[in-house]
Amino acid sequence: MTWLLGLLLGVWLVVGPAGPALAVSGDGDHPPLTLEILRQRLDNPGQREGRPVIDLRNFTLDLRSDSELSQGFYRLLSNGLQKPATPPALDLSYAVVQGDLDLQRLGQRQPLYSSALDAAEAQQDGLAALLSEAAKAQLKRDRKRLSQLSRLSQSFLIQAGDTPQQIYLFKGPMVALQTHFQGQVLGGDTFFLGRILAQGATFEQGLYLSGARFSQPVTVSGADFRQTVQAKNAIFFQPTRFDQSQFRKGLNFQGAEFKADANFSRSQFTGNLNLSRIQWQGTADFARTDWQNTAFFLRNYFAKAVFFTESRFDAPLILRQARFGEPVNLRNVILGDDMDLGDALIPPQAYINVAGLEFSVEQTKILGTPGKIGRAFSVPQLTGNETLLRNLERNFRQLEQIGDANHIAYTTERLRLKDWHRQLLGVNLNTASVAALVNAGFTEAQAQAVVQQRQQQTFIGVDGILNVEGVDLATYLKVRDHIFARNTFSLTKRIALGLRWLILTGLVVLSHYGTSFGLTFGLGLVAIPTFALMFWFIDRYRRRLPTPIVPPLAEGLWLGGACGLSGSLGFSNLWRLADYPGLALITLGLLILPIPVGLIVLLLKRGRFHDLMHESYFVEDGSLRQLRLLIARLPVIPKFPFFRDRYTPILLDRRWNWLNYLDFSLNNWLKFGFNDIRLRDQQVPGLITALVWYQWGLGLLYAALLLWTLSRTIPGLNLLLYF
Repeated sequence: MTWLLGLLLGVWLVVGPAGPALAVSGDGDHPPLTLEILRQRLDNPGQREGRPVIDLRNFTLDLRSDSELSQGFYRLLSNGLQKPATPPALDLSYAVVQGDLDLQRLGQRQPLYSSALDAAEAQQDGLAALLSEAAKAQLKRDRKRLSQLSRLSQSFLIQAGDTPQQIYLFKGPMVALQTHFQGQVLGGDTFFLGRILAQGATFEQGLYLSGARFSQPVTVSGADFRQTVQAKNAIFFQPTRFDQSQFRKGLNFQGAEFKADANFSRSQFTGNLNLSRIQWQGTADFARTDWQNTAFFLRNYFAKAVFFTESRFDAPLILRQARFGEPVNLRNVILGDDMDLGDALIPPQAYINVAGLEFSVEQTKILGTPGKIGRAFSVPQLTGNETLLRNLERNFRQLEQIGDANHIAYTTERLRLKDWHRQLLGVNLNTASVAALVNAGFTEAQAQAVVQQRQQQTFIGVDGILNVEGVDLATYLKVRDHIFARNTFSLTKRIALGLRWLILTGLVVLSHYGTSFGLTFGLGLVAIPTFALMFWFIDRYRRRLPTPIVPPLAEGLWLGGACGLSGSLGFSNLWRLADYPGLALITLGLLILPIPVGLIVLLLKRGRFHDLMHESYFVEDGSLRQLRLLIARLPVIPKFPFFRDRYTPILLDRRWNWLNYLDFSLNNWLKFGFNDIRLRDQQVPGLITALVWYQWGLGLLYAALLLWTLSRTIPGLNLLLYF
């Protein structure tokens, strides 16, 4: 026991007095930097990649105001950095910096503007060799702006002179790998002409870069910012990296400009996050980031793509009044709070990819400009995104943005059509032969590998081919629209799926799945006059021999003009509102032309030989003349004799007789009209009756489609139906 106490006393005598000194001057791994050592390093700089380097690695730099080093540190190091023709690099890697590091005092003062001496123009030639073209242009803009501000202040304040505006040129590169900055790092209004490399650095206090300019790439990957990062109005001319960093107390990049790509991926953001009014000229990468406070991207301009892939937002994401030039990737993002895209400018080429987006409809709201935000969202496939699309539709219905909700529903059905089309005409991974797989886009070796894989385990989804040896992502993107995966797919199921595909195709093409009233109404404007011309032709043109029964030319011209006007309005609606105008016209044509034209051709071929040849086939109810809703009315009059007394043939000798055919077609198609005009029940060829009933059946389907479309587009009725 005695020897143990003696040993402890000896350790205390050796270590105890040195303990406080180590806390100030560093330990064995970080010896203190003295002025003598600094002079030696400045007099004998090292060489690295053909450039002189002032090597201060692994030192402890005590820059506190009362330290000996701080008295001459800035003077000596500033002279060493500025005197050589080739500015040396400053290497602070693995060092510990105690106290504040003022980078302005290490730079060369350069006046931006002085009205008395015009020093900026006098020294502009000296800077030309040090700055890139973009940097020189920016410096010229800064000088012009300060000149204008100076003149404006003089005009208002009537000052005799002005204070020269200064900027500090830090000429050489700066390396700070895993450097520990215990104080503040001050670099505001500094033009860094060399590269900045600070991977893994720790900033205990604030980092101040407001108004700074970075002419070369900036790499601050894996840094730990324990206080606020201030970089207001900073400009980064080359690629910038802040990836895998931690911003513990927030950041302020308001008004900054990134002229090239900016990488903030895998970073964590807490505190007050001000990223407003930033211009991103290159790609902005925020993939896999974690935001624990409001991400404030107000009035940002994204010239190229922006990535938030697999990021998590526990607080609101504010992109209000932002402008986008290329797609926005929100794939697999988790939203814990609102996302605000209000008044954002999103051109068609700058769609928002929301595949895999997760959010709670009860807790989270996705806000945007009504009528526009729904069209900006894009999902590549239905599989795996059904819940997302349903939640997006519910979100917009709760916000009473019916147009956006309907567009999401329309997008869902288009994706469903695409999926069904692939199942009908695509290749089944679980049953296809090697030749069929090759035709789908696989190589011979890949097809053999797919067959071997399914013998061990059947494919559940098409993304399972990524686990097949030899199949890469490029191959998957090439073949995914031509393949599907099902265990069994019998002929009966294929026929049933084909019928559902035809019906859904009609709803999507002809009405945007019940979300476009204008498109649906345009169908009626085309169909009604088409059938009116058919009815007029079969009723007025009966024979030419031996005694002609033909209509007068004036009547045909009047009806043709009216039908042409209505049809042109309908065609205009179809062409303007349909996503597939040609397909919409073909679908409508297949519905209203083949069968009616076939019936008319048969009628003309057989001829008409019956009584009442000189009377019209159509009769009207003469007891009432009023607007009528005729949804329950049948196109042929009843056979009860008393009804025949009420219905009289339409008058063929009137100049306005052509209106009767439009009225009858309107009644038959839209179930709404002025007069109750029907087909008589005596001496009528069966082909004419079949034509009338065919239009009535199509009209019944059209009326149902029109009412369904109205129910989805009228806000009040829409909320009543869906909630």
